[in-house]
Amino acid sequence: MKETSSLRNTLMFLIPSLIGIFLFMTPVSYGGNVTIPIAILAKGTLAQLDSLAVTLVIWVVVASAAITTLVKLFKPAVVMKSPFLQGLFNVSWLWAATRIIGAIAILLTAFSVGPEIIHSEDTGGMVLHDLLPTLLCVFLFAGLLLPLLINFGLLELIGCLLTKLMRPLFNLPGRSAVTSFASWLGDGSVGVLMTSKQYEQGLFTEREAAVIGTTFTAVSITFCLVVISTVGLEAYFLPFYGTVCLAGLVAAVVVPRLPPLSRKKDVFINGEARRSDDEVVPAGETSLSYGYKMALGRASQVKSARSVAKEGVQNAADMVLGVLPVVMAIGTIALVIAESTPLFSWLGAPFVPLLELLQIPHAAEASTTVMVGFADMFLPAIMAASIDSDLTKFVIAAMSVSQLIFLSETGALMLGSKVPVKLWELFVIFILRTIVVLPVIAAMAHLIF
Repeated sequence: MKETSSLRNTLMFLIPSLIGIFLFMTPVSYGGNVTIPIAILAKGTLAQLDSLAVTLVIWVVVASAAITTLVKLFKPAVVMKSPFLQGLFNVSWLWAATRIIGAIAILLTAFSVGPEIIHSEDTGGMVLHDLLPTLLCVFLFAGLLLPLLINFGLLELIGCLLTKLMRPLFNLPGRSAVTSFASWLGDGSVGVLMTSKQYEQGLFTEREAAVIGTTFTAVSITFCLVVISTVGLEAYFLPFYGTVCLAGLVAAVVVPRLPPLSRKKDVFINGEARRSDDEVVPAGETSLSYGYKMALGRASQVKSARSVAKEGVQNAADMVLGVLPVVMAIGTIALVIAESTPLFSWLGAPFVPLLELLQIPHAAEASTTVMVGFADMFLPAIMAASIDSDLTKFVIAAMSVSQLIFLSETGALMLGSKVPVKLWELFVIFILRTIVVLPVIAAMAHLIF
């Protein structure tokens, strides 16, 4: 009986984990780009849905806002008796209002009514047509299949193996490396989803979840290629990506040691602190042998395929119904501000002396792109395309990717998820990352050009 149980746990660990590794962490070539299978599934589904994807997104955002409003007003028993439905729809009035704003914005954009600045292709139109359909498909597949990666022991094994690297360098558990790798190869939204779910499960503390969400949900290789191509420097992709990785590494070491991240509580979602011996490998064990035992222990807790499938469906529903309306609201507002006001140009003005000190040509022109990346990561590259200096274009492109936090996607995702960060904290972290990465990127640019 014991041997049968041991074999069952071994297979329960190996088979789903290997499938999870294949789906979320295996680089494959697709359409001339390096990506991961989960992203291919999302893109393939999006292509099949075609224009229907936009219709589905509209229905999802409007339905989410409508149900949330009804639940807040009438507290129906069918929702209040279900912990999952109550957590999904009985949100604070602030988040209810955000979902309602998202629904209004999506309807105005869908029917091209109201102020043009809201539904134009550079603001609400971009969020609705270019971003939300992609996120819908990513959330569906990543949410449904994420349990394969996090519920069967793989993260316990990797956590034990990499803690000796991640803890001294970044003060993070080893399992956080998986989040970064999945984001790097696939999509930052996958990293946010993984971080949020592990925080909810009590696997990351508040500080760890905030640091991972704002530091390690990296931009995919594919998007980096799009950005460097936009400024016409695709021939420099390898040194560009090397620069981005170096700048990201420096920021990952420095920024979490500064407020507001350094002031986050090192407690789990239930208020308990991490035990001092939580990551200690017992005497007589190696990191590999102990990690394998931990993995089998985690796999033994999986009782049925139905429970795993139920969690996957809840993951997907949580992200689709809870986060898409937030992305529509916050993304549209941020882009409207960026397109119709000089706010981000004013905010970028203080960076002129720093850019001049770093000997970046056209410093005044470049400064207008520094802060606009907080609205959308792609905007700096678009604005930099007309600057008459390859060095400056290189710096702006690398900076926009290294800033990492932008409200039209990852910022809104974090605000809408369970990752414990506030809007003002994201803004401060964005500025800190910019200040830290700019000298690194400028130094590399001067070596390259």
